[in-house]
Amino acid sequence: MSSVTIYKDDTGKLAGFGASGARAYNKFLKAVRSLDVGEMLTFSFKVPRAPSFHRFYFVTLQALFDAQEQFADFDEFRKWLQVGAGHVRFVPGPSGRMVALPKSIAYDALEQDKFEELYEKVKEFMRTEHARQFLWGHLSSEQSAQTVDAVLSEFEHT
Repeated sequence: MSSVTIYKDDTGKLAGFGASGARAYNKFLKAVRSLDVGEMLTFSFKVPRAPSFHRFYFVTLQALFDAQEQFADFDEFRKWLQVGAGHVRFVPGPSGRMVALPKSIAYDALEQDKFEELYEKVKEFMRTEHARQFLWGHLSSEQSAQTVDAVLSEFEHT
């Protein structure tokens, strides 16, 4: 399968990125222009993850990690949040019972729109009684809710 990375150039036109991208884009345009009536061409595209949002996600998680009292390892905390947010695949565990494993959040595994959805689901999970009780078991429900809201309010954007 062919792939091409395109961008809008200085003149406002779409172009292939780099020399090989330019060749691939021209090949795509030629295929489109040479279609006969009734012929079809299928293509798919990805919207790459915005590096700024990727950093924003991890800054938010770091602030939550710093505020919580249960995890000593950031990566374990991040994976726990992903599982809680439902970003998982189920596999048989050692006893044969299904267990949830977090899916990858690598750039090529999760496009921007799905990554934004994950971010929202992580925040939703953090606000659940279950997550708050686990992370701050000594606090009342109201106190743990205030703690989460205080951290997340720093990252709410309109």
